[in-house]
Parts: sequence; C-alpha cells; structure tokens
Amino acid sequence: MRPSRRALLAATTAAASITAAPPARAAAAKHHTPFRTGFENLAATGYAPLEGQRVGIVTNPTGVTRDVRHIVDVMHADDRVNLTAVFGPEHGFRGTAQAGGSEGRYDDPATGLPVYDTYLKSGQALADIFTTAGVDTIVFDIQDAGARFYTYIWTLYDCMEAAQLAGKRFVVLDRPNPVTGRSAQGPVLHKEFATFVGRQPISQAHGMTVCELARLFNGEFLTAPVPLQTVRMTGWQRSKFYDASALPWVPPSPNMPTPYTALVYSGTCMFEGTNLSEGRGTTRPFELLGAEGVDGRWAVAMNELGLPGVHFREAYFAPTFSKFQGKTVGGVQIHVHDRAAYDPVRTGIALLVTAKKVWSGFAWRSDNWIDKLTGSTQVRTAIDAGAGTDDVVAGWQRELAAFRRVRREYLLYK
Repeated sequence: MRPSRRALLAATTAAASITAAPPARAAAAKHHTPFRTGFENLAATGYAPLEGQRVGIVTNPTGVTRDVRHIVDVMHADDRVNLTAVFGPEHGFRGTAQAGGSEGRYDDPATGLPVYDTYLKSGQALADIFTTAGVDTIVFDIQDAGARFYTYIWTLYDCMEAAQLAGKRFVVLDRPNPVTGRSAQGPVLHKEFATFVGRQPISQAHGMTVCELARLFNGEFLTAPVPLQTVRMTGWQRSKFYDASALPWVPPSPNMPTPYTALVYSGTCMFEGTNLSEGRGTTRPFELLGAEGVDGRWAVAMNELGLPGVHFREAYFAPTFSKFQGKTVGGVQIHVHDRAAYDPVRTGIALLVTAKKVWSGFAWRSDNWIDKLTGSTQVRTAIDAGAGTDDVVAGWQRELAAFRRVRREYLLYK
C-alpha cells in the first residue's frame, strides 16, 4: 500500500467521520461523555449524511435502538430518510436462519421493504443486487463479535467491494467491540487460506470496531476504495466490555446468545476444526467443549496450567443438534473469572493441546477446516508435532506484530 494513498484515505475518512457531540458540551465531554452508538449519532444529525439519497441498509436483528426498536422500522417511519431496501447477511435480516443459512429474497411484512439476500454473494454478483435495488447509499449496522471468523465483518468487506463496483456510497454505523478493543491477538490469516471466515490478513481477535475495520479494508485491501463515511460512537473506551455500554444484547447469530459467548468465541471456535463438539446444540455454545470418551482428565490438565482469568469444570452434556446430537458427551465448561486477564486465543490453543494429550480419539476435521479458522497450517502442524502452548503461540508473533502496526493507523478511539 503506497503511503500517499493511505494518507489520503485516512484524511478522507477522518473528515467523513461523524460524531454528534454538541459544541456547548465539549468541556463537559472531557470528563464524561454519554455513550451513543453510531446510529444514535446519525439520528441526532437528522440523518444529514443520507439526505436526498435512496438508502439501502445491511443489517440483522442486532440493528436496534437501546429500547430495542429495529432501526429499519425507525428509519422507515421517518420522512427524513428515503429507505428503499434491506440487505440480509448470514442468518437473515430478521435472524430466522441457522448457521450456514439465510432467508432469501422476500418483502418484509412489517415495512413492505424488499429484502435482498447477500449471504455467499460477493464481487459483481453482489454489485448487481445493489444496482437492482436502485439505491444510492448503502448503510451497514451489525453487531460484531470481535473474531476474524465471525462472518459479518466479511459481509462488510464484500458489500464495500460491491458498492465500489456499483458506484455507490457506503456508510458504516459503529457499535462496540463486545470483548474490548485493547489489542489484536492470535494468528494472522495467510492469503492462500482466504474464505468467508477470513478474506484478508487480519488477526484472529482483531480488537477493532466495524468502523475501524471499514477504514482498514478501504485503506489496505480493496483494489479501489469505496466512498466511505463512518459514523462513530461517542463515549466508548477501548478497555470496556460490552456491558459498560448499557446496551441490550441481541444475539447476532443463534449460537452467540450472550456477550459472554463472544468473550470465549475467538478461542473456542477453533474446535469447529476438530471432531469435538464446540457446544452447538446446548445453552452454552463455545463455553462447553467435549466428545464421547472424554473424561475429567481434561479439566484437571487445563486447571494445572494456571492460565490467567479462567477455571475449567468437568462437564457432561447432550447436544440437541450438530456434533453428537442426542448423545451424552464429556468435556469441560469454561468459567472466566477475570475478563481483563483472560486471553481467549491462547486459552483456545491450550485447550487443543491438552485435548490431544488426554483423549486418544482427538482428530482434526478431514477438510482441515482448522487451517481456514486459524489462517494457515501453523497451528495444526505445530500441535501435531507435539508443540506446547507457548511454542504454538510464539509461531505467530512476528506476523501479529506487523498487523498491529498496520492496525494502529485505522483506530478511531484512542
């Protein structure tokens, strides 16, 4: 990336960023700024950035106000916005589909608006959908979970790329990273392993908000930048977890029921790449891990490591769907007691290493899905070679340091 382009993009997006803190309150804001989402700041401007535009919005059930009204319903009822289309991601606009599914094309019963399906669509095919919808500006507002393999950030990327191809403006409304924006952690994707669970080389836990990611995508990865406007939050601090926002939590996907799920997800989702259950089909997905034949030795081995911020309980559960449906399996439940000290990715690696040691039935998925999740062969081959947690984690530090340097250029909240 040429420095001149990066500087130009940074200046452009900074000028285009919106906050709605009244000048009269500037002095008070230094001491206490009430928290507001990007949508709340957009609404406070009277939707000025959307004036005179035919607007389409990419969203799902998380696109709500703090009194849990959906922003599509709010904007559709407001004469200041010409909302003409909705674009649904994985799981759908209203969230009725399970993992790997979507809702298809339909007219929304509540508003009458046409809803278009974006799931697994990208490039010119997605650009054609935006053209068919007849919109001028595309707005994005979806709650992320903070992990590279959570697909909504790649819906963001694909929609930005398609908007550029279709000649559309793009506006991103910010929401908190629920597991803080303190730092980036974990392995960085290698481009040859790019899929919908990781399009571009970012770290497994990126520590960014969707507006920051949009700036990064525009500045580093898109072949040509899209006209981008970011609507920032006010009152958000990088060190704060989701509950500090006092926002309601709406599950962004069926297996992300609580902010606590998001806390462990960037580590334990790696178990999708194994023959163990990652807890789908239970009330504690990604907190419960197990398989037939696993016993209490796994929890003992994990607790002996003394990992910061977390304890492990011997657990037994019977998933109602997904792996081991209807069967009782043994494993562990993760109990985080100190969120600030807990490192989800390192903990996830330790869980993989110890599972392989205590259970002779451990195996990777035959399609090496673990490589897609972690972004390269490094984690799988190191664990197969008998490497311990420290050695596995050491294997990605150089690439992580390089990503952190790039990431720093696009952060909006210091």
